Amino acid sequence: MNQGELNFERSPENIITINVSGDWKITDALPSSDDLLKEIDGATPPQRIVFDARALGGWDSGLLTFLIRLKHHCSGKDTVIDFGGLPRGVQRLLDLSSVIPERKEARRESIRVSLLTHIVQVEGNIWHSVLETLSFLGEVSLAFLKFFTGRARFRRSDFMLVLEECGADALPIVSLISILVGLILAFVGSIQLKMFGAQIFIADLVGIAMTRAMGAIMVGIIMAGRTGASFAARIGTMQVNEEIDALKTAGISPVEFLVLPRVIAMTLMMPLLTLYADLMGMLGGLIVGVSGFGIGLNEYFQETKDAVAMANIWIGLFSSFTFGILVSFTGCLRGMQCGRSASAVGDATTSAVVTSIVSIVIATAIITILCDVLGI
Repeated sequence: MNQGELNFERSPENIITINVSGDWKITDALPSSDDLLKEIDGATPPQRIVFDARALGGWDSGLLTFLIRLKHHCSGKDTVIDFGGLPRGVQRLLDLSSVIPERKEARRESIRVSLLTHIVQVEGNIWHSVLETLSFLGEVSLAFLKFFTGRARFRRSDFMLVLEECGADALPIVSLISILVGLILAFVGSIQLKMFGAQIFIADLVGIAMTRAMGAIMVGIIMAGRTGASFAARIGTMQVNEEIDALKTAGISPVEFLVLPRVIAMTLMMPLLTLYADLMGMLGGLIVGVSGFGIGLNEYFQETKDAVAMANIWIGLFSSFTFGILVSFTGCLRGMQCGRSASAVGDATTSAVVTSIVSIVIATAIITILCDVLGI
């Protein structure tokens, strides 16, 4: 294999002859063209540039890159480039590169906008998102009215499958997380309680925390990442595959057929999962109290029974009911808003999880403030 070489000479007629020899391949070390460009940019630019490629061996895009660079470098000068001495294949590729124009969208231009313009754009996007959410909320409300009057159109088999997905299929992960949360609450509480010899109140701490807030919150977050994301991904994929458009063409409302059974199933299953999570959290606290601090089993059970009031349970159930609506509504909304590409499905799924968790936190804060105002 011969190494590529680049030599040039200027004739008295002010013509530069470029000798290219050896192999000009991109995988090899190509010769530098800096000296040639400096010669062209000298005090007396050449009138013409010709090529001598009789000693040229193999070539690929490495040679073409050099020639195109040279052509662009001389574009603003009075120098004429004659590619006649090059192989015919090189000439055809150079002619082809000149015929096909560069796509304007091939290069991304960074456009700087003012702060005021950016603020207006953000406000416009927020307003558009609010309008879309309100419109979707109205469609869901109409679908529920049809459901209560027996005119909603969706398959009962699909509803049962979604019900199983939102309920029984979620029990393993809910069990694991709830027991661990109960263990954590018991350990954290014991750090302070054992200083006063009041380890028995671990049962109060875990019982009240799980039934009043933590059980519903943890189930809501689990279902947001597990089932809410699944809703967004499935409906978003149907949007990409134009199945949503097919339902509309067939005269079937996508909200009734896809959204309604998912919202109903999630709303029904969330309170039941919360009750189960409360029991698993108390079980975690029981394990810590009995095995770590010598509290009797009956004593721990009785203390939990005395500490947990029905008001705490009802607050947790109401919170879980609210979270079920928020998670299912958000997941379906992001799925219906999904674009027509594979990346849009991922964006919709991520947005569904983030929006659901933020909604759960905000709803928890509002419910806590209302309970404090009402003295519950």
